[in-house]
Amino acid sequence: MLQSLVPLLVDGLANAALIFFVAVGLTLVFSVLRILNVAHGSFYSIGAYAAASIGLWIVSSGFSPYLTFPALLLSAALVAALFGPLVERTLVRWTYGKSEAVQILVTFGLFLILEDLQRMVFGVQSLYEDTPMALLGITEIGGIVYLNYQLLLIGLAAVVIIGLRLLIRHTRHGKFLAAVVADREVSQTLGIDTNRVFIMAFALGVFLAALGGALATPTSGVAPGLGAETVVLAFAVAAIGGLGQIEGAAIAAVIVGLARVLAIYYAPALDAVAPYLVMLVVLLIRPYGLFGSVTTRRI
Repeated sequence: MLQSLVPLLVDGLANAALIFFVAVGLTLVFSVLRILNVAHGSFYSIGAYAAASIGLWIVSSGFSPYLTFPALLLSAALVAALFGPLVERTLVRWTYGKSEAVQILVTFGLFLILEDLQRMVFGVQSLYEDTPMALLGITEIGGIVYLNYQLLLIGLAAVVIIGLRLLIRHTRHGKFLAAVVADREVSQTLGIDTNRVFIMAFALGVFLAALGGALATPTSGVAPGLGAETVVLAFAVAAIGGLGQIEGAAIAAVIVGLARVLAIYYAPALDAVAPYLVMLVVLLIRPYGLFGSVTTRRI
């Protein structure tokens, strides 16, 4: 019994880790900027394309294959540096204070533009670069084989959770983030540069989405349409945990990851719908998510 449960748990947590990176970026942006960013999935796929392209270039150029590990982080950082401030200043900032419908339409338009841009730059062929996963190899415990790369993903997700919590609670910029989340207008009267906070939060959200895409590349590669699939799943995870709840996103990602793996093992036909069945059940019981709550809204 234990031998069958442990692989399921490892696969589920590894799957949850990749989902978590995207969902926590989405929920972080929503908690600070109060926008539903449909284009978030595009940053995931751009991070994946960038990581695969840089990794393939490193290998083909004869450099040390171990450079593909920092390349994963570098890819996410480059995407965040390029798109984070640019998109927030030129497009997203215009939607502040407007209705959710306007925000969704604007960010959906950005999503369509970024999807076409990816096809223009990277083409329509799938890219696959699994050097990091191959270098880490496997571990056999009790006759069961585990991919060390999966264990790395789980560890990195834990580091991100702890890092975000330390950032928010124990750093100056993190306290600015928390203050803006609590009350934007009071923060402005206290002298906090909310525009700067918005740029930082949006860029951090882009980085987390791109990091999820970069880390997913060695396991599944990247192909056109990946962004659309990912953003829908990220919204489901964010809704289950409660929009704006970082810990909620982590727990919801674990629930969804385990649900997907259980479906793959025991009911493959339900693989694609398992996360949304979980979301449906949770929202029927708790309409604001597991950790969400009813808040007052100024009209």
